Formats: sequence, structure tokens, C-alpha cells
Amino acid sequence: MPQPSQPVGLPAQLLSSPAMVAACRERDFGKIFKLANRAGFNNARISRLVDMTQSRIGEIIVGPRGIRDMNVIERIADGLRIPGHMLGLARRDWEPPPVATPSYRPAGVALSAPADPVCALPGADLDSILAVAAGPRLSPSTVRALHSSIEDYWRRDDEHGGETLRPAVVGQLRYVVELLKEAGEGEYRRNLYGVAAELARLTGWTYFDARQYSQARTYFAEALQLAKAVDDRPFMANVLSCMSLQATYEDRPADAVALSTAAQDCARWHGGTPRVMSMLSMREAFAHASMSDRSATHAAIKDAHSHFERISDADDDPSWVTYFDEPKLIVDTGIAHGRLGEADAAEPLVAEALRRGHSGNHRGRAFHSFWLANIQLQRGNLDQACHTAGGALEIASAVDSERVTGHLREFHELLVPHRKAPAVRAFETQMRAALR
Repeated sequence: MPQPSQPVGLPAQLLSSPAMVAACRERDFGKIFKLANRAGFNNARISRLVDMTQSRIGEIIVGPRGIRDMNVIERIADGLRIPGHMLGLARRDWEPPPVATPSYRPAGVALSAPADPVCALPGADLDSILAVAAGPRLSPSTVRALHSSIEDYWRRDDEHGGETLRPAVVGQLRYVVELLKEAGEGEYRRNLYGVAAELARLTGWTYFDARQYSQARTYFAEALQLAKAVDDRPFMANVLSCMSLQATYEDRPADAVALSTAAQDCARWHGGTPRVMSMLSMREAFAHASMSDRSATHAAIKDAHSHFERISDADDDPSWVTYFDEPKLIVDTGIAHGRLGEADAAEPLVAEALRRGHSGNHRGRAFHSFWLANIQLQRGNLDQACHTAGGALEIASAVDSERVTGHLREFHELLVPHRKAPAVRAFETQMRAALR
């Protein structure tokens, strides 16, 4: 008689337990694996499900070793069938779509009672059908409106993060793709491809900022193809530079270097303005710094500043690079020095950029403040570092960005050896209140 097969993932009762919910919220994978052990999932079985070695699973369970690689986190979610929302991920492909359940209607309530306004909205499929039926409405004003929307999306992304913004961006991307199917050849079609490429890159960026790297790669690759279709080499370089930055976060430094240099090659002879080349050189500096290659990092920083000095008002800069102003060059230079452990050179640069930076860019200010705190800690200024990080917490509370939260966690881990210090205790109290 055949034996019943084991369930693929963790049982629903365990997933709904308060201990598992808390462990997933904190991404405490040691605790997650321990709870799985108690439910009958030994390390060998977990190893098969999540494609990790048993020795690494054991290290995570017994030691402080955590998991930051988003690819590994996604493998664990898929292997153990942990719903995406529990780990701060998007809904997984294997999860069933949400089902609207009818609400209970007591006897005597008329069938004509007012409907739920949300349920009364037309579905996305119907929206697409109606858009096609209406026919193309492409004109110069359409393209201008789309570009204006993109500029607004980026501003709101800087202020609040991209998590709640993403559905609107994806919806507009689909709308533009539908317009492309109807558009004839010519300048309007080329402009639409450019708009679609920008929307795809923005979508990829929102996933990157949420540290959902697989999804980010999908949209970055789509942006690359859309830009290639109209031979927009500078924008292709821009997308490659985003992919390079993501590779540094995924601890793939060799890939980061290759992507950053490919971006420069793509832009160099195809309309790459000095501002574009400066930004791309700084991405290369980040990549080399992630490999602790001091001489290559310094050379890339020198190139970035040399290109920036050649910027002129007559340059035809694309809109997507205008954010790269002098304070951004300064703070990125400081961060590159900080990645190399050159804290003495890094601190005044990051501090100056924070003084001069745009106050509305909440995510950027929080991100750079955590870097300044990290650099101050490198210099042994514990009290000052905690004070700076406390100020960053206040800014970060206004932004929905897992990338910023990740830097907070990393800074908090650096404080472990100093846990008894009054400044650290005060910061931890503030952090608990901010993340409540």
C-alpha cells in the first residue's frame, strides 16, 4: 500500500502560530528553522526544500549568521511554502490568488442593498478591453502627460518609497504597451518605447528598493529590451548601472564591476553627456569598493569628478540623470570611501552632502544618515554615531523602503559589541518605538 506523501511545505497551523509570524516578520531564519525542526522538518529535509547545505542550515540555527541575499530568502519562502507577505515579499507564484468571499447577509435584507464599492469596480481585464476598444489616442500631449507622470512618480518615490506606488506604475506600463500595439511607425512610436522603458526601470527600482531582487531583474531586463528597440544607448547604460548597483547589494561584486563598465561603454560614444558619464563612473567606484579594490575605486572616483567638471548648461542631459547634482556626487564619493574603510576621508563628505541635499528626498536623507552613522562608528565615535542614527530613524519612519530598513538592521548589528553603552541602549529604545 503506497505511503501518503509528505506535505510540500510547513503546515498551516505552524505558519499561523504567533512564534512563526514574529520570526518571519523579523526574518529570523534561525528561529524559523528551529520551529520547522519541531514540526518534523529535520535539517536534511529543509536542505532539500530550500536548496542549501545542511551545514549552512546548522550554522544559521546555532549561530548569529543571518541571511541577507534576497535570492536565498525567496528560495526559503518557496521551498517551505511561507506566504510572501510574511517575509515582506510579493505574492509568490504558487500562492493562490486572493478570493473575494461573500459576506453574510441576515434574513430580511433586501437583495438590492448597496454593494461594496470596491467589489463594484470593473476588473483589470475589462479596463484593458475598454482601452483597446477606445482606440489609440496618441498625440504630443499624450507623451508629455506620460513623462510628467513619470517625473511625479520619481518625486513620490524619493519622498515615500515605492511600495504603494508600484501598482500605479505597473498599470501605466501596461497602458503604454497597449498603445504601442496600435501606434504606427515614426517619432511617436519611438517616444512611446522610451516612456515604456522608463516605466519598466522605475518598476524594477521599486522592487530593488523593496529588496525583491528577482522581480527587479525581470523589469530591468524588460527596460533594457525596450530601450534597445529604439537604440537609446544612454538609457540602456542607465539600466545597466541600476543592475550594477543591485549586484553590489546581492554581494556579486564581479558582476557589479562588469555591468558598470558595460554601462560606460554603452554610453561613451552614443550621447553620454558629462553628467551621465560622471554618474556611471561613480557606480563603477561603488562596484570596485565592494571588492575592496582601493586603487580601482580611487581611479573611478577621479573619473567621476573629471567628467562632472566638464558639465555645461548647453549639455542635453536626459531627465533621468538630472538628480545627479554636486551634493549627490559628494555623498557618493563619501560612501565609496566609507565602503573602503577610509572613514577619515568619508565623514566630512557625507556630512556636507547632508547639509546641502534636498530636504524632500526622505529616503536619500535616511540612507545617507545611516551611512554617516556607520562611518562615525568606524572612527570610534559611538555616541555621535548613535545620535546620527537616531536622527535617521525619524526620517526613515516616513519612508516605506526595505533597503533603508536593511541598512538600519546592519547598523544595529554593528552595535552588538557595545550593547551596554548608554547611547546604544537609548538608540535601541528609540528604534523599538519607531518600528512599532
